[in-house]
Amino acid sequence: MDERSFVAAQDFILGAKGYWTTVIYPALKEDFQNRTEALDAPPDTPDAVGAIIGDTVLYRYYAWLERHLQRFKYSGRYGLYPFHHERRDALKASLGNSGQAEIDDGLAMPQYYRDVDIHQHPGGVWSDEIAGFVYERGARSTTPLMGGAHRDLHQRFTDFVAAAGPSPTRILDMGCGFGKSTRPFFETFSGAEVDAVDLSGPCVTLGASDAAASSNSNIRYRQMDAINTDYGDGAFDLVTSTMLVHELPPPEIDQMFDEAARLLQPGGRMAHLDFHYLPDAFARFIHYGHGQRNNEPYMQPWAEMDIAQVLENKGLINVQVIPFKEAEGIDADDYPYWRFPWTIIYAEKPAPEI
Repeated sequence: MDERSFVAAQDFILGAKGYWTTVIYPALKEDFQNRTEALDAPPDTPDAVGAIIGDTVLYRYYAWLERHLQRFKYSGRYGLYPFHHERRDALKASLGNSGQAEIDDGLAMPQYYRDVDIHQHPGGVWSDEIAGFVYERGARSTTPLMGGAHRDLHQRFTDFVAAAGPSPTRILDMGCGFGKSTRPFFETFSGAEVDAVDLSGPCVTLGASDAAASSNSNIRYRQMDAINTDYGDGAFDLVTSTMLVHELPPPEIDQMFDEAARLLQPGGRMAHLDFHYLPDAFARFIHYGHGQRNNEPYMQPWAEMDIAQVLENKGLINVQVIPFKEAEGIDADDYPYWRFPWTIIYAEKPAPEI
């Protein structure tokens, strides 16, 4: 397919997602509120919300658009995967110097990772050598209202971390993907050594290639399972992740936080940006449905986890679960349009007593 047709089709899909976000979602929320006005108390569980609007034409239309716009984005006639597949050789050649990537050809992919085509990404983000390119292009339209401004989101998260404590010297970014979450850290903390790990070899390779092209020497990309790394105890004073936790089953979530705590030196801190803060039953119903329709089956158990208590039980201190504003003008409790429930999970490892 020619690039002009591909771009036009993807722009149409993004425009349709914008309509879904700013017109269909508010109409659905208003319909739900109208249907519950006469009740003594609003529904307090996602199932109760579903009993009220789950079979309505409007909700079914909303759900159909969410599922199939994502499908068209990746696998339709002008989808991301067929477009990049046709350009496979040129994309591989464009990687240039990816020597900063450490690829583990013998790394076994966990069963949960192989079982689901996360985000409806064909074959997952790991099974094809061009998967990193497909994932990177897809990430540009993950949040319709932000368009391509995801860098602002990641930079805002990095700025939060910078303001929350001393400048780190050794940073680990868990589940780094193709490096979008990592870049603000190695640029903001240019004096620090930064390691970024991910299960996906194609994503790690793309991240390393991009970093090499920008002449950044303080970053190392490694293919590795974030819940079972080869680093020594206390190797880092900052451990981060972005949009990783909700993609893990509950046992792996627990292991990931154990590993993050093990890797922190005393006095070190962790900060994880993910989807967690859901202020009411309607928000939970919408979010849990999103997880089902977008092939993200662990969103619901993660959202229902009392993560503050989990981290405190692991001996961490100053634990905070903070609604995160991905842009100015966001009200996490009453935002009129659809958005992810961005949340920062922050904690510190106790320093030794003097």
